[in-house]
Amino acid sequence: MDDFRSVAEILRFRAQVQKERRGYVFLPDGQTEGPSLTYGELDRQSRGIAAALQESHSGGERALLVYPPGLEFIAAFFGCLYAGVVAVPAYPPHPARPSRGLSRLRAIAGDAEVTVVLTTESIASMAAVLWVEAPELAGARWLATDRLGPERAEAWQEPQLDPRTLAFLQYTSGSTAAPRGVMVSHRNLLHNLAYIRYCEENDADTVSVSWLPVYHDMGLIEGILEPAFGGYPAYLMAPASFLQRPLRWLAAISRYRATNSGGPNFAYDLCARKITPEQSRELDLSSWRVAYNGAEPVRKETLERFLKVFGACGFRWKAFYPGYGLAEATLVVSSGRQADEPVFQAVNARGLAADRVEGLGTTERDRITLVACGRPSFGTRVVIAHPDHRTPCAPGEVGEIWVSSPSVALGYWNRAKETERTFHAYLANTGEGPFLRTGDLGFILQGELFVTGRLKDVIIIRGRKHYPQDLELTVEQSHPAIRPGCSAAVSVPGPGGEECLVVLAEVDPRGLARDGSAPGAAGTSGLPAIDAIREAVAEHHDLQVCAVSLLAPGSLPKTSSGKLQRHACRTAFVAGTLESVIQWVHAPGRVGAAGQDGGPA
Repeated sequence: MDDFRSVAEILRFRAQVQKERRGYVFLPDGQTEGPSLTYGELDRQSRGIAAALQESHSGGERALLVYPPGLEFIAAFFGCLYAGVVAVPAYPPHPARPSRGLSRLRAIAGDAEVTVVLTTESIASMAAVLWVEAPELAGARWLATDRLGPERAEAWQEPQLDPRTLAFLQYTSGSTAAPRGVMVSHRNLLHNLAYIRYCEENDADTVSVSWLPVYHDMGLIEGILEPAFGGYPAYLMAPASFLQRPLRWLAAISRYRATNSGGPNFAYDLCARKITPEQSRELDLSSWRVAYNGAEPVRKETLERFLKVFGACGFRWKAFYPGYGLAEATLVVSSGRQADEPVFQAVNARGLAADRVEGLGTTERDRITLVACGRPSFGTRVVIAHPDHRTPCAPGEVGEIWVSSPSVALGYWNRAKETERTFHAYLANTGEGPFLRTGDLGFILQGELFVTGRLKDVIIIRGRKHYPQDLELTVEQSHPAIRPGCSAAVSVPGPGGEECLVVLAEVDPRGLARDGSAPGAAGTSGLPAIDAIREAVAEHHDLQVCAVSLLAPGSLPKTSSGKLQRHACRTAFVAGTLESVIQWVHAPGRVGAAGQDGGPA
């Protein structure tokens, strides 16, 4: 396995030695078995798609992959690799509301300069409608891969690929900000897949279940590519199947005796809160040995709550795999192994706010318990560096997480300056490098990596990243009483410990008076300005706002140069020190009660 020069060679190998073995099964409703693919069938479909791409001489060009949940995406992704075409996974338009989310699709298509759109016949039938609002898609060749006949596979010609060849672009930005495509090579993928195999100790008995979206790095690599790398079966369901009924996820693990499955912290919390004792009695989770947890802060309370609810179902404490990773490092940076238990570290909250790892205070309020994200290994090195001075931090200091690894991607597509700044960092005192600057803050204690916050203020809710400036623009355009450039979007712990969105906005009191909103209405709902903010954020970002605080002019913390201090905004909201004119809270007394950051990005 370690002799492969490309990810394409992995599937070719599987098709030769495990041709009849079922590789992927899709559960359309999260419960019932639907379409499946053996490695031989997947290889043949992928070769047919590759041949169709080769007919138009698309080698080296970018293909946008726009697919609903199902198995068609897998064949298209491998088809791109088979043709030497750079795959660009993207979120599909909603059949009933095709314009929803179109701004992100347009931005990705334009930035990647795609020449081909691979999709299904059902989505291709909407192309004319999409072209009206997305001219970036009109100039590309559209190919409905589910209409291609199996005979096309015979025309495929194997391309010349090597480890340095670009495999795909993983886009990471929010829905309205200029997107950035992370350039992931075959070498990056092969190293990260081998790293995951080492950490998870995958073997012939491994079975995977995944509900994660395949256009995100965790869903693509853990749910699709790692099973092919290890030659074990993968059962897939749509994210909506899990979100609508969390029981489906654990029931699939139980039914198929899955060993590997996971998701962001909220997924475990949702199961613990929504699955009833009667339902849990039907589950057998004793086969689950790798319950990976990443993409958002991991919380000790969530792990303990999940074990308390599902320990009786055979779930083991050692199965938890808190980890840290990011698209710029392909996926995994650090993780535990099967013999490890979750590691916690209680620190002083005030010290942590000052970037110091100190002993505990005298009260519970002074204490924050962080969850370790495992140890960097397998050729991956992590340095904690001062973000400004670019020198290593002393033990006990919090700094920016810098990563050196064969998994670190090539850079950002068509963004030379950002690539130089992010992917080519060198330590000022020793000249060591290059390192990837992750933008995340953390520290290392006894070899374990702890993540404490995010330099870039990225908001992560239910595993999805949102740029606060995008949300703030939506807020400011939602109602005339909101002062331009005077809003802040932050996340705080909400009910159950799940991160939730809080909007802070300075307002013109005269504008509030005109629409009937009035001071002194704390804790109420139905006020026009607040309703406008909630509806706009839900419409444009698919997010529920948990709290809105309308503030007096000049209330938001800013630097002397006028730059917004989001961390200070968040701290002031949690402490209740903002000069609020009107405040609405979805769950009074609970939103922001924990008052802390934590866990892996």
